Amino acid sequence: MKIFKELYAYREMIFSLVRRDLNGRYKGSVLGFFWTFLNPLMQLGVYTLVFSVIMRSGIEDFYLYLFVALVPWIFFSTSVSGGASCIWAQQEMVKKIYFPREVLPVAFVTSQFINMLLSFLVVLVVLIVSGKGISIIAILYLPVIFLVEYVLALAMAFLTSSLTVYLRDLEYLLGIITMVWQFLTPVMYSIEQVPERLRPIFNLNPMTPIIIAYRDILYYKSAPRLTTLLHAAIFGGIMLLIGVFTFSKLKLRFAEEM
Repeated sequence: MKIFKELYAYREMIFSLVRRDLNGRYKGSVLGFFWTFLNPLMQLGVYTLVFSVIMRSGIEDFYLYLFVALVPWIFFSTSVSGGASCIWAQQEMVKKIYFPREVLPVAFVTSQFINMLLSFLVVLVVLIVSGKGISIIAILYLPVIFLVEYVLALAMAFLTSSLTVYLRDLEYLLGIITMVWQFLTPVMYSIEQVPERLRPIFNLNPMTPIIIAYRDILYYKSAPRLTTLLHAAIFGGIMLLIGVFTFSKLKLRFAEEM
């Protein structure tokens, strides 16, 4: 509870860091903030070309099937790999100023989360323009999944950012880990395509129920199953406890290790 009270007391600092990240991300580029929308669209184009033209997946409207999962995956993978360096990148501030160190991963993940919400505007537009449409009742479940994924992404950022202070190589290793993780998550395929004997292993992946829930809501236009929501929420809660515990233990020597 002390951590949450401190974060609330330093909420203005969090808002300031989020604004700085959002304003400075594409500063100096010609297209500026439009890259928020162009990045997922370009990735969508590449994956659609590969899995709809070259390696046919056999899934109807595969580009939509992929798109509704790709945007949340980009948010999660960026929070994991990019969040790893959020403490180290602010080492001068960490050495000289007192503030709850948790502020840095919270601000980083929050800025990525806002970026994902903006990208979801593109997802909704594409669903409507394509004729697939959306279900208003199913959409009401989106905030729940947003919250669960945010908690999981924050948990991973706590974990990776604190460990990277002590193990600098982890920042580079995470690029490979997130790439492998993506292929072990049903982003580019359905969970039904996974052999029955391997599904229990895939279900240990905390992102599996989250991606399934996004697909249920946006692609199948149906409410996600309660078991899927509980599965995702339990994973997110457990990972947050692990992340906060690890961060609180390791943050005591951040300044000395930098």
